[in-house]
Amino acid sequence: MEATRPLAGGKDPRRRAASSLLPEVAVPEGDRTCSLAVLVPCHNEERAIAAVVRGFHASLPHATIYVYDNGSTDATSAVAEAAGAIVRREPRRGKGNVMRRMFADVDADLYVLVDGDDTYDACAASLMVELLQRERLDMVVGSRRPVTTDSEVYRPGHTAGNAMFSRLLQALLGGGFSDILSGYRVMSRRLVKSFPVQSTGFEIETELSAHAVEVGATCAELPTSYRSRSAGSTSKLHTYRDGFRILISLFRLWEAMRPLQFFALWFGLLTALSLVLAIPVITEFEHTGYVARFPTAILATAIQIVAFLTLACGIILKSVRRARQEVKRLAYLQHPAPPFGSAL
Repeated sequence: MEATRPLAGGKDPRRRAASSLLPEVAVPEGDRTCSLAVLVPCHNEERAIAAVVRGFHASLPHATIYVYDNGSTDATSAVAEAAGAIVRREPRRGKGNVMRRMFADVDADLYVLVDGDDTYDACAASLMVELLQRERLDMVVGSRRPVTTDSEVYRPGHTAGNAMFSRLLQALLGGGFSDILSGYRVMSRRLVKSFPVQSTGFEIETELSAHAVEVGATCAELPTSYRSRSAGSTSKLHTYRDGFRILISLFRLWEAMRPLQFFALWFGLLTALSLVLAIPVITEFEHTGYVARFPTAILATAIQIVAFLTLACGIILKSVRRARQEVKRLAYLQHPAPPFGSAL
């Protein structure tokens, strides 16, 4: 028998607006054997962290909430502990560093990852967990839908940048993500424990999405409301600097995951440059029988040799990548699939 639980917004008008996108969800009654951990990385979030912890305690009463203080200089740790969270510290600054620590330290069947800035709707967590368990998925991404009454929810350029990066990931690596930069995700143990975190900063979400594509994990997206920060809280994301790092991370992932495509592109560009230099020399030789511009001919030949070496690198690295992908897939398969038992 199933009990219906409406996702109410509570008394806070910001939370009522944030929950308006969510339908009522039927949560199956069952055992409570499925362990659930809420992971909250944060840096200097004393104004928002208490609301985050209380919100997830209400939405997921059976979950254990871990707040990882990433080198805060304010009272983030004390406020989170007073709100009922388990507080741990990671002194190395950077979201990638703190997520590496969280994924290594915390053991659970399911993980909810959320930022500590109180911009995501905690009421959506139960729906995301229920979807992951019902469909036996490995990741559910909370794709952000800005609250229409909140004019400050996105800074200029963030919407366009997120859409560009999401389309670029689909074009280069595959996957159907529409919001690869979302910090709100529910994940299975096998996805988390097979993820070799390499990034140190905000490009970590891009790397996590790429990892899910590489191991063949089953994923879905669920629209969730997204609101602006509370008064007095400041974002740690630098639009241009971090955007550039995310772009570089995408191309590095493309090189690592699709080496033949990556180096074939360089082969084509170098071959085109070589032909541009060589055609006048060849044309002149056809008319006169002489090669008057030896430096140009030598340069064109050298560039074409480099082009073939680049293509050879792509072919070799494709075989290496296949072996690495098999290792990652085996690490992923060492852990069981998400359990059916209710974690709510």
